[in-house]
Amino acid sequence: MKYLWYHFILNLARIAFFFLGGLKSVGGKNVPRKGPTIIAPYHVSHLEPPAVACATNRPLRFMAKEELFRNKLFGKFIASLGAFPVKRGEGDTEAIRLAIAALQNGEAVLIFPEGQRGDGEHLQPVNRGVAMLAKRTGAKVVPVGIVGTHIAWPRGSKLKRHRITVAYGEPFTYDECAKGANERENRELFALELQNRIARLCEENGLSLKIERSSENSRSSGALSQST
Repeated sequence: MKYLWYHFILNLARIAFFFLGGLKSVGGKNVPRKGPTIIAPYHVSHLEPPAVACATNRPLRFMAKEELFRNKLFGKFIASLGAFPVKRGEGDTEAIRLAIAALQNGEAVLIFPEGQRGDGEHLQPVNRGVAMLAKRTGAKVVPVGIVGTHIAWPRGSKLKRHRITVAYGEPFTYDECAKGANERENRELFALELQNRIARLCEENGLSLKIERSSENSRSSGALSQST
């Protein structure tokens, strides 16, 4: 029953995107049909969660900022579609537990690797929590480039008509990146790989981003960037 409801709402959202300028999916075959999967999109707008969900037929769970659940009616609505709350700016053990449980149950979980919305010009550093989840669950990580949401509904602006492209890249795992001398370097390698893949997908579809490195990985970015 929950999947019928999920796909019903998804079809309504697809109709809405049609009138908003259209939604194009690229590389949908790269999303594994089953098994633990982390969907990791670029994030600049509130439109990304529904756009990513509409561009694939696989049901997604997703983290949503805790503030969205303060309205009980809206909170129940997004929860019915697979959302669970996360407290931003702090280690939310309950959100992490729910994400791990969903992945270990073989589900696909949408997680924004930057942790917050960007400005449409920069790709922010990857949150280390994504690396932790990828390592602990062995999930396949699918990088996702999104183009058009930075125009259709950027932060602080009104919604406008514009075509949106969602581009799914080839999946990879944490272990495939873990070629460093220690765990810290492995985490850096994973973050750089994910950042570079997302940036490449965005560029291939018309959006060039400046990649921001965290202080943790910028010290060795010259050597680590060779991993991609």
